[in-house]
Amino acid sequence: MSIKSTVQIGNKIIRNKAIAVRDVSVPEIQKTIKDLIDSMRHDNLVGMAAPQINCKWRIFVSEIRQTTYRKNIAKSDLLRIFVNPKITWQSKKQLDGHEGCGSVASAQLFGSVKRAESVTCEALDENGKSFKIKASGLLARIIQHETDHLNGMVFLDRVSDTKTLVDKQIYIDFQKK
Repeated sequence: MSIKSTVQIGNKIIRNKAIAVRDVSVPEIQKTIKDLIDSMRHDNLVGMAAPQINCKWRIFVSEIRQTTYRKNIAKSDLLRIFVNPKITWQSKKQLDGHEGCGSVASAQLFGSVKRAESVTCEALDENGKSFKIKASGLLARIIQHETDHLNGMVFLDRVSDTKTLVDKQIYIDFQKK
């Protein structure tokens, strides 16, 4: 198990555009994928992008499951690895939803972000095999959030009303309703 510290906002790598992976089979890329999975699970997150563990590659992972902050989630038992992801379509319909981020003061701040209700994403998996996924709901939100990380953005850049920002406990209480 290799757990990496989550890079916080203010570090230059969080604001830089990540670099495309040329060969998924390279040991450095395989290690990055393993480190992302271990770190995401350790930090109790549902998604994590390579820049968040101080890696420059266009890679993110997701795993929908209950976490400290997301209690009312049906576990999907599906770990997904996205290498060189590209959102190729997004619905016109957008939904507001509260988001947090391990790179924003260690997930102590949450805010409402408007995102497409559904998206189509093309990427490579951990073996270099191309896939296409149409996602809605939480997975669509994760794909958009993590793709933002690969493009040098954090969810705070998308918060339209700073009055929606809340701390960890208020967000947890909000999830119970």
